[in-house]
Amino acid sequence: MRSQFPAFAEPSLDGWGFFENAGGSYTCRQVISHLNDYYTQTKVQPYYNYPAAQKAGAAMDEAYRQLAAYLNVSEDDVHFGPSTTQNLYVLAHAFREIWHEGDEIILSNQDHEANAGFWRRLEKTGIVIKEWRIAPETGRLNPDHLDTLLSDRTRLLAFPHCSNVIGHTNPVAEIVSKVKTADICVVVDGVAHAPHGLPDIRALGVDIYLFSLYKTWGPHLGLMTIKKEIMDKLPNQGHSFNAHSARKKMLPAGPDHAQIAAAVGVAQYLDTVYEHHFSEAVNHAEKGRQLKKLFQEHEKSLLKPLLEWLRQRDDISIIGPDDPALRAPTVSVVPKKKSIDEICAVLAEKKLMVGQGNFYSMRPLAEMNIPVDTGVLRLSFLHYTIEDEISQLINGLAAALD
Repeated sequence: MRSQFPAFAEPSLDGWGFFENAGGSYTCRQVISHLNDYYTQTKVQPYYNYPAAQKAGAAMDEAYRQLAAYLNVSEDDVHFGPSTTQNLYVLAHAFREIWHEGDEIILSNQDHEANAGFWRRLEKTGIVIKEWRIAPETGRLNPDHLDTLLSDRTRLLAFPHCSNVIGHTNPVAEIVSKVKTADICVVVDGVAHAPHGLPDIRALGVDIYLFSLYKTWGPHLGLMTIKKEIMDKLPNQGHSFNAHSARKKMLPAGPDHAQIAAAVGVAQYLDTVYEHHFSEAVNHAEKGRQLKKLFQEHEKSLLKPLLEWLRQRDDISIIGPDDPALRAPTVSVVPKKKSIDEICAVLAEKKLMVGQGNFYSMRPLAEMNIPVDTGVLRLSFLHYTIEDEISQLINGLAAALD
């Protein structure tokens, strides 16, 4: 798999262990190739009659088609935007136009600010916000607590598939089955989950699912899927003359042609990995399910020794579950004796790239009584991480903490 990522052959990165994948993954060669091809061969307005424009439009169409197939949704359900944050900003504005004063939305305080702040602003316009709160001791959401929050005025439930600081994977399908009625739209932020294997949106049953392609081996775009019955209800947020264009209805500005065309490389990367590991001819959705299992089995095999080592330390606290089966390989820790700055400085000397801060997840950190100004030390990896790099990380942490 590593041969598919040019960063691993980059001399300036040689010997560096990359453990800030939750902030943005390395980009696969297929995406880079398509982006280069678009800018060199088809940097024109797409869909006109001349060959370069036709080729440009066809490249964009392929991204919609192939990613929809992997996500197990219709092509028309796929929408690209500049980022997940921007996509949620637009969604909040669109939904407010069809809601009435006194309508209610349920928001978790486990969310990254992207899936929290814009919805909460609607309170100023008469929308009632109800809080689905995490347990301060564990950072986890209890689906049973929704029973006390739901009412006949509930219009939307928003929560993360996985927190980008707590790491616990929420049982999305179970939650959807618990709350789903014709009047409740379920919005799931999958930014911290999708990099560990693309989700089967149809199986999850959600109405809207969002994730960031730049954290999922691709270009700097946000991707969201919206069920047609929801999309049909939402008012146009783009130019008035684009009101009937499914692809442009949620785009206040125009699409980023080149990056959308390059996004097909994510699907092609998955094709390449599937062909290397499996021989059975199956549809893209099934490929995605098998690859997700493959990726996560490898990730959890690396997560186990890291968590075991961290559990043995009395000078550091693990945020979220310490069981690999319950979490993504996005591990936040809080040191007890040294500052995060001190530790990160030593880790950089040991050629380890890690993250520090609150990662725009101030609400869950505050609920868990973790100072949001200093935040956490975050160690995150993906399926292309290898055992030697985990050893490098553990040795680096030992040097930094001792």
